[in-house]
Amino acid sequence: MKTLFSRLASLFGQGDGATPAPPIDANTDLASLPKTINVQAAAALKARKDVLLIDVREDWEYAQGHIPNVKHIPLGELSSRLAEIPKNKAVILTCRSGSRSAKAFSMLRQNGYDNTHNMAGGFMAWQKSGYPTK
Repeated sequence: MKTLFSRLASLFGQGDGATPAPPIDANTDLASLPKTINVQAAAALKARKDVLLIDVREDWEYAQGHIPNVKHIPLGELSSRLAEIPKNKAVILTCRSGSRSAKAFSMLRQNGYDNTHNMAGGFMAWQKSGYPTK
């Protein structure tokens, strides 16, 4: 059971289960970020110049509401728009719930974007947490 908890905790950026992960804030070393981060971490990091938040939802979903100052690249266009994504920044991906952004995460990793992260829970979790939306 502890192994299952540890795996789930590491997937959601919560450390190994035995030792809590240090909090992620605006001063966090981006190289130490887990592959999956929570909305609180994304909110703390999104204003940094070395971080790019990308929403991979469809146009109509994005138009209904999105995170302010997020780059919008629908998942179906991602492979043809890689040139718009700098490799010298940490990339945080989001969608509605975290499923499509996980696919985008895999695609970017396969294309050499090593500092790429998926935001767990997506836009739904962002809204539920009370962060601003447009």
